[in-house]
Amino acid sequence: MSDDSNATRARVYNVLFLCTGNSARSIIAEALMNHLGRGRFRAWSAGSFPTGQVHPRALEVLAVLGPPESPPRSKRWDEFAQPGAPLMDFVFTVCDAAAGEACPTWPGQPMTAHWGIEDPAAERGNDAAQRRAFEQAMLKLKRRIDLFLSLPLESIDSLALKHHLDKIGTTTP
Repeated sequence: MSDDSNATRARVYNVLFLCTGNSARSIIAEALMNHLGRGRFRAWSAGSFPTGQVHPRALEVLAVLGPPESPPRSKRWDEFAQPGAPLMDFVFTVCDAAAGEACPTWPGQPMTAHWGIEDPAAERGNDAAQRRAFEQAMLKLKRRIDLFLSLPLESIDSLALKHHLDKIGTTTP
């Protein structure tokens, strides 16, 4: 009997994290999901008005995950609404500004939720305060991603899943 690798391979879910500037929160969420999802999830991030560069503090806090598979980059969200872009299963906004903006129409009608996190790049305190703000943002995102990863995606109905995704967005560590 031959082994059909497509039948035995687990489904990989595509996840997109959105923010306005795509320089900190969404970049951190993308890296966390790719790290914690252990190949079961493939994540990307984008912004409505990307800054064009990843915040250096975001790179500092992400260093604990080890070297990234590919360097993070700041990019526009409409890149993922184009023909040929990966079809998303989930789209999460991680800042209040992006949640209130008119998003592109996502091919495949992904499940969406708002997981707002305070902007660590807005911290204007000293070096230690800025570092703490990024660490707190990473901890909150990690907690939400851990909760998401614990959901039985293969067996939960869409209404219950949407309820869980929305509830995760109000969870704090």
